[in-house]
Amino acid sequence: MKKENIVLIGMPGVGKSTAGVILAKMLGYRFVDADLVIQEQEGKLLHEIIQEAGPEGFIEVENRVNSRIEARRAVIATGGSVVYGAEAMAHLRAHGIVVYLSLPYPVLAQRLSDIRGRGVVLRDGQTLGDLYGERVPLYEKYADIRVDEQGLDIEQTIERIIEELGKYTIR
Repeated sequence: MKKENIVLIGMPGVGKSTAGVILAKMLGYRFVDADLVIQEQEGKLLHEIIQEAGPEGFIEVENRVNSRIEARRAVIATGGSVVYGAEAMAHLRAHGIVVYLSLPYPVLAQRLSDIRGRGVVLRDGQTLGDLYGERVPLYEKYADIRVDEQGLDIEQTIERIIEELGKYTIR
C-alpha cells in the first residue's frame, strides 16, 4: 500500500497545525486537523471532553476517532496525545509518513503558558516536564522522520519537512 498522507506528531506548541496548513498548500494536499475532527464527531470542545471523561477517557475517544480517519493526499495534524493510542498510530502509519516535529523542553515550556486551556491531557499532579519525558520516546518510536525545529522559523521547518519527505515516494 502506498502511503499517501503526511501525519504530523509532536508535543502541543510545536506548530503541527500551523506547519500542516502551509505544507498542505505547498503540496496541493488536503489539510486535516485531527483535534477538530474529534470536536466535530463528539460535539464538544477538547477540554470539555477531558473534563467529562478524564484523561484516560479522552485518550480512548482520540484513539477511536484517529483510527478511523480516512484521507487521501492529506496532511494530518494530530493532537499531542495521539501516540497513546496504538490503534490510531497503526492506522495513521499504514496510510501515511509520520513526521515528528520536536523542540527541546526549555523552548517548548516558553511557548506553553496556558497548557490546560489548550486541551492538553495532563493527569493529576503531572507537570509539562513529566508529560514531555513520557511522550518523547513514543514520538520517536512512531516517527518515520524527525524534524528538530530549534532555531527554525515556520518556513525553514516546512523546507526541512519537504527535504526529508523527498526520501519517500508520497505522490
